[in-house]
Amino acid sequence: MQTTFQIPTRGPGLYEFTDQVAAWVQGSGVLTLFVRHTSCSLLIQENADPEVQNDLRNFFHRLVPPTTDPSMAYLTHTYEGPDDMPAHIKAAMMPVSLSIPVENGRMRLGTWQGIYLFEHRNAPHTRQVAAYLAV
Repeated sequence: MQTTFQIPTRGPGLYEFTDQVAAWVQGSGVLTLFVRHTSCSLLIQENADPEVQNDLRNFFHRLVPPTTDPSMAYLTHTYEGPDDMPAHIKAAMMPVSLSIPVENGRMRLGTWQGIYLFEHRNAPHTRQVAAYLAV
């Protein structure tokens, strides 16, 4: 089984799509999710308190600021704006694929775990996440 999820984004942040994936999975096996872009990431993260998502976004913005920050003046890949290369760096630091066990049509996520696309760019995008369930 395979499909592609379309995840619309409105700028930097974490976008949960656990429910979309849960509605699609069936049977038992291993689910692989893979984001088809180089400036966003995939994460399994807490979905109970939205402060977690805000803190993660703020932490990575502080860790890798835009190229307008003097500390980032050494970067040369700035053709698509000051958030371009920092987005690639963040995507290189975080996963772009996830493996999740599925049993009897349910993902074996923990109680507070959700699946997120972590957008690193400022502009809105529609991101594609390829999904494959090996049963």
